[in-house]
Amino acid sequence: MLRHTKIVATLGPSTTSYEQIEAVILAGANVLRLNFSHGEADDHRQRASIIRQVAKKHNLFVAILADLQGPKIRIARFKENKVQLNNGDTFVLDSTLGYEDGDKHQVGIDYLALITDSNVADVLLLDDGRVVLEVTAVSSDKITTKVITGGPLSNNKGINRLGGGLSAKALTDKDKADIIIAAEIQADYIAVSFPRDEHDMHEARELLKQAGSHAGLVAKIERAETIADNEILDNIIRASEVVMVARGDLAVEIGDATLVGVQKHIIRRARSLNKVVITATQMMESMITSPMPTRAEVSDVANAVFDHTDAVMLSAETAAGEYPVQAVEAMARICLGAESSPSVSRSGHRLNEEFSDIDETIALAAIYTANHLEGVKAIICMTASGATPKQATRLRTALPVFALSENPATQTKVAMYRNVHTIPFQASGMAINEINQKAIDEVVKLGVAKEGDLVVITKGDYVDSQGGTNTLKIVRVGEKIQ
Repeated sequence: MLRHTKIVATLGPSTTSYEQIEAVILAGANVLRLNFSHGEADDHRQRASIIRQVAKKHNLFVAILADLQGPKIRIARFKENKVQLNNGDTFVLDSTLGYEDGDKHQVGIDYLALITDSNVADVLLLDDGRVVLEVTAVSSDKITTKVITGGPLSNNKGINRLGGGLSAKALTDKDKADIIIAAEIQADYIAVSFPRDEHDMHEARELLKQAGSHAGLVAKIERAETIADNEILDNIIRASEVVMVARGDLAVEIGDATLVGVQKHIIRRARSLNKVVITATQMMESMITSPMPTRAEVSDVANAVFDHTDAVMLSAETAAGEYPVQAVEAMARICLGAESSPSVSRSGHRLNEEFSDIDETIALAAIYTANHLEGVKAIICMTASGATPKQATRLRTALPVFALSENPATQTKVAMYRNVHTIPFQASGMAINEINQKAIDEVVKLGVAKEGDLVVITKGDYVDSQGGTNTLKIVRVGEKIQ
């Protein structure tokens, strides 16, 4: 059974060797994430090379996602590496303190604008909200706080402000340098952390072009202000190829209670705008140290599948966990289980809207046709860019969608798209009356369709051109095709 929902797995210390990366890919990972918050450029080069070697060896199509660190606002370090903060304590964030001189009363900060961004009564959240501070005073170089929720606090933990609003730019100098590295290793996707609006995505795209990359942009939705205004959110989505529901920092800024509703809203908006969406962060967190997920984690992954997310993501589970392969295998099983529910195949996407784009009209018509015509076993999209199968799978269907392309970049890029499966297909130079038959032959080889079954095909009159899908054809396997 072909799995519809794609799996993004993060590489790290637990998955750095050829054997480890190969095992994760064979377990079911479709996209491998290189986290530029950790490691050196050579680490990313080596892992990208291994990914491509493994994919070629097993005739698989695996996309590479380079995830930029972004403006992660952090405290500095403590003399003893860790302190214990108690409720009611006074604790100072001091921009003048030495980087290694923190103690239970104070610590340095690496983002000076935090001082000008902060006001009395603001709530600051450290270490993903595990420590909560209320601002009681702000001077030219210090923020004085009262500890509201205490606990252990160690070096270099992140800082968020409840409700968001920090002015940090999305792209740091490190990110700009890392974009060049990502272009060099030919990453299929590059993720931008903490975008404030569509302008941050436009800036990233211009830097990508300058670096010679045609990678798809992933907007990580992490700021409270980006989901507080639907226009800002929609503009960010439109400026990107993919949206990531980055639930870690987002939950810290908006609060856990509203996260699930926001997650569903982001997925709906992304799909409505014909964009790909990833659901990420702590999906199977217990599997860092356990070979089995919790029932709550099973429900969390399944819920994202029911919402029709394109991909679900593993972070520390595969990067630093003890059971990276088992985590991928478990996630694949859960996705398949959720996809067997009839509700996953029902869709009202754009049912009552008019279309202005011929490609999209053909793409969605193909899925409606396949869903309602008895005997259809597969949808075949002959595509140069991958746009048609992506648009087609904004609709829910239980049938597999095959992207037949001769473009290597497209072959790996569609690995991120829900229910899209790559078949390399060299149509250039082929006689027009041969193309449909050759395409059907490829699906028959996979065992998806047999003689007498129906297959829906979409293509353009010029099969090697981009953006030209204008034809939908229904054919019966085994009958002569014109």
